[in-house]
Amino acid sequence: MAFPDITSDLKAAMPQLRGRLLANQSLAELTWFRVGGPAQVLFTPADEDDLAYFLKLLPKELPIYVVGVGSNLIVRDGGMPGVVMRLSPRAFGETRAEDDIVSAGTAALDKRVAETAVAAGISGMEFFFGIPGTIGGALRMNAGANGSETKDVLVEATGIGRDGTKHVFSNADMKFVYRNSGVDPSVIFTSARFRGQITDAEAIRARMNEVQSHRETAQPIREKTGGSTFKNPPGNSAWKLIDAAGCRGLRVGGAQVSEMHCNFLINIGNATGHDIETLGETVRERVKANSGIELHWEIKRIGISA
Repeated sequence: MAFPDITSDLKAAMPQLRGRLLANQSLAELTWFRVGGPAQVLFTPADEDDLAYFLKLLPKELPIYVVGVGSNLIVRDGGMPGVVMRLSPRAFGETRAEDDIVSAGTAALDKRVAETAVAAGISGMEFFFGIPGTIGGALRMNAGANGSETKDVLVEATGIGRDGTKHVFSNADMKFVYRNSGVDPSVIFTSARFRGQITDAEAIRARMNEVQSHRETAQPIREKTGGSTFKNPPGNSAWKLIDAAGCRGLRVGGAQVSEMHCNFLINIGNATGHDIETLGETVRERVKANSGIELHWEIKRIGISA
């Protein structure tokens, strides 16, 4: 399907816009699952000022959603009405270290932040090495791994509100909870600062290697997947509940529960967004019936059904 092309109207209303606007751009290529319909508009801002200008003049009735590297995302087959925004690594992906602080743009890969930290002898950010996303997603979801979370190291984050106003959020302002933050969802994060501890670089690198080794042996990272599908319930592990409900290897169309790690769903070649989401809901139903525990999605699902 195709949405009405509104890019000409947007360009006319924003004569000083420097970023790129594309109509009916496929989103499947931008997600790890490789599924989903088009974005009505895909916008890539030139820099932070261009982003603020765009948001200030964007009609308030148009929904907007930010996509990073698409590692934790299901796009439904009907696509995404409104604007999907992607911050480019060139404009928003810089990382640098000074003393015990690592600064990063929100298009920077989590892994890149970990690498910047270890190169400067800063510990505390090794967990980022095992998270296949960007810093923007880490801020929004309080991303974590191996017993650490974004909230443990964040000093402050910068973002642009829907009215184009720039805001700075302290760690407390972020209102972090498990796999989420309390900042207004319309705020688009652009940069962040993290604090670690000065430590021997070789010791840090050894821990990072352990993280990578664990991922390679325990998670289907070479498949078309979206990372951990469901949040761990308090005092329990989602994968154990899924396994106990008999869902390991379960298939719906071209989607399958991973045999290696059953809190991962994979596209085994020809899945649709509907296949993957239906499989996830089937897993939730079976786990609820088997254990009485309701699993909650960790993967974000956006768009409309075909």
